Amino acid sequence: MSKEKCRIGVVAPGSRMSLEVAGKAQALAASLYPDRPPEIFFHPQCFASHGHFAGDDETRAQAFLDVANDESFDAVWFARGGYGSCRMVEAAMAGLTPPSMRKTYLGYSDGGTLLAALYQAGFNSVAHGPVVQDIVRAGGDAAIGRALAWIIDRAPEALEPAVRRSDKTAAFNMTILSHLLGTPHQPDFDGHVLMLEEVSEAMYRIDRSLFHITGNPGVRRAAGIMLGRCSDITPNDPDFGMTEEEVARHWCRKSGIPWLGRADIGHDAGNKVVPFGRALVS
Repeated sequence: MSKEKCRIGVVAPGSRMSLEVAGKAQALAASLYPDRPPEIFFHPQCFASHGHFAGDDETRAQAFLDVANDESFDAVWFARGGYGSCRMVEAAMAGLTPPSMRKTYLGYSDGGTLLAALYQAGFNSVAHGPVVQDIVRAGGDAAIGRALAWIIDRAPEALEPAVRRSDKTAAFNMTILSHLLGTPHQPDFDGHVLMLEEVSEAMYRIDRSLFHITGNPGVRRAAGIMLGRCSDITPNDPDFGMTEEEVARHWCRKSGIPWLGRADIGHDAGNKVVPFGRALVS
């Protein structure tokens, strides 16, 4: 995007965030770009509360549309994951207008639902990468810097290394992708290197997700699967007896999808950017 003044709108399709986290992100952005500080606008909806969610479904969908359809914004950045995108994705997609097509969209985890829907609808600047809330993780400043480097400058160093040697890519949290399959928002994975990560799930759940994912006819047209980090795996009693990589290799073998190794993505500060489709770098 590389411009004098980048305007980034932050929305929270799932869980809410705090004013303190927003302030930290704005301060860090200003320090990273002293000569051309990006304007990071946090939609008030990010701080709303409606049970588990950052506002009710209608409020979250409207906040997304407020930023996506506003000509003055260059990017839509997701505040955090949590849960909620699937509850407002239909309304969000139905309300998009032409200015929304010209923006960069960045997020991961629960936000993968919206990223998938946007990509399936023909948006060409959609990417799996750090969210604002990642600033609170150990090493979180680097995650925010990586996200801004991609949004503002399309910096190649922000990318997961395999992206630049792949024709097309996409990345998802396993559970989110598994639940997307068979819906109208499932993208075309033909020829894509598909990168998958997971967090806070037992091995049997990872195994079950990979059974579902690799059994999907659309996923079987992918160029291959790469496995990101599976962190905070919950205990299994008795022990499952296989690692996440062994499970991924097993389902790739069973499905005939090429196994392409490990990917540098995950629910952590080291999470690298993976554009959907072909990467457009500076």
